[in-house]
Amino acid sequence: MTKAELINRIAQANKKRGTTKTTINEVLDTCFDTLGKSIKKDGRFTYPNFGTWTVRRRKARKGRNPQTGATINIPASKTIGFKPSPDFKKSIQ
Repeated sequence: MTKAELINRIAQANKKRGTTKTTINEVLDTCFDTLGKSIKKDGRFTYPNFGTWTVRRRKARKGRNPQTGATINIPASKTIGFKPSPDFKKSIQ
């Protein structure tokens, strides 16, 4: 699903309220901006019955260049992980 598709679905679900797509777009931008800032500041964000996003740290490690086969050093880094809630996980199985 793309952002435009999400906006369209939210607009369809809220037709009776008269919410515009522009307003929905602004709310979504604010929502995801706030979510990102929360994860950056606190290291995690939990949404009940959906899941938890957390910052995960990767250790430095050795890798291999697939073109040359040469060994390379991959530096330590951070990434975002998502763990679905048990209810959400059950609903998609």
